[in-house]
Amino acid sequence: MELRLFNSLTREIEVFAPQDPNRVTMYVCGPTVYNYVHIGNARPPVVFGVLANLLRRHYPKLVYARNITDVDDKINAAARELGVPISEIAGKYARAYFDDMARLGVPPVDATPHATEHIPHIVAMIERLIESGHAYAAEGHVLFSVASFPEYGRLSRRDPEELLAGARVEVAPYKRDPGDFVLWKPSGEDLPGWDSPWGRGRPGWHIECSAMAEAHLGDTIDIHGGGVDLQFPHHENEIAQSTCAHGGRLFARYWLHNGMLTFDGAKMAKSVGNVRLVRELLDRHPPEALRYALLSAQYRQPLDWSEGLIEQSVRTLDRLYGTLRDLADVPVIEPMVPLAIEAALCDDLNTPAALAELSRIAAEARKAEGPIARANLKAELLGGGALLGLLQQDPAEWFRRGGDDEARIQALVDERNAARAARDFARADAIRRQLAEEGVLLEDTPQGVRWRRA
Repeated sequence: MELRLFNSLTREIEVFAPQDPNRVTMYVCGPTVYNYVHIGNARPPVVFGVLANLLRRHYPKLVYARNITDVDDKINAAARELGVPISEIAGKYARAYFDDMARLGVPPVDATPHATEHIPHIVAMIERLIESGHAYAAEGHVLFSVASFPEYGRLSRRDPEELLAGARVEVAPYKRDPGDFVLWKPSGEDLPGWDSPWGRGRPGWHIECSAMAEAHLGDTIDIHGGGVDLQFPHHENEIAQSTCAHGGRLFARYWLHNGMLTFDGAKMAKSVGNVRLVRELLDRHPPEALRYALLSAQYRQPLDWSEGLIEQSVRTLDRLYGTLRDLADVPVIEPMVPLAIEAALCDDLNTPAALAELSRIAAEARKAEGPIARANLKAELLGGGALLGLLQQDPAEWFRRGGDDEARIQALVDERNAARAARDFARADAIRRQLAEEGVLLEDTPQGVRWRRA
């Protein structure tokens, strides 16, 4: 089955064909660890983790790297404010990030390069860029010469002349052109720094990813992923410096970018106060429901995050786990990935179609008769769920979330009673249907509503 992906570089859906089918390489930009990550930061690890699962089904070896940026001006500022080394800030928030991702069901990657562990690689790459005439040293800085790379702007579809004249670009006296970007910058005694041919300093953000990708994956990688907000300038700059450092060789063959999250229709921003931290959401909601919600939209599309989306994800998982609970006595030799789910994911990671297929299988399983049909459908639910990172808990564990299952059911019954009293019959009927799908039947008696398991 062909895997087809939208390549941001060509703006086309393309059949994925790795340069070496025996060693597929993928690099995804990770976090800058100066604070806890928000839910938007979790979308790339979740969706590209599903892609990694899919690639491993099709190829014997995938090398998947996701970096940690552990030297950055924001980290420096946080460390200075607390009077601690940057390693203390970066270490704390890197550990928190790994914990958050694990709770979201994101499996470990094959390589987690840290920028501070790759200073020699970064310095060596900068030296090659200077030697080839693509970079220059000036007043303790080293800058990449954008004019030396005619294809600059191809990924983001931005005209180089407009970029050079852009007001967003910092203009410094040591720059030959306004668009030239920093590869190395000097560090005073109050800032972290490393020795280099240009004096004590630290790397620029963009060169870090190029050097780490080269060190772990090689000069040319198959897939480079990240949020669409990184397309310019970060990924554009990665292409320029990596291509020039490698003698013109292609840096990444397929560029994948996930869409951004909004919150109730508005852009998530700290200044607006609508940023939702992953760990706070994990403490308030079932982690698997958050994962389901992140997969509910196709990865390239924006996703509007809301409490309603989380609640809907919980209800859907209730139905799916309710089906698995009803099939508890059905033996399964081995989970099977349904052809329709694999086909959906091979169609540019169409996770909404894959999730819809899971629900269709569950509905069919609830009506199925005969041990063979029930066993096959259960195997498909488990296999399809595993590819998406879902439905791997024991159903009893899922329904025990946040307390006793019976208390949760009684709370829903009480909510239904209140809805009926308020003449909100639509909500009352919805709760009855939800409970019925979980195998809980309601009986209206003169003494009140009673419930029992089917």
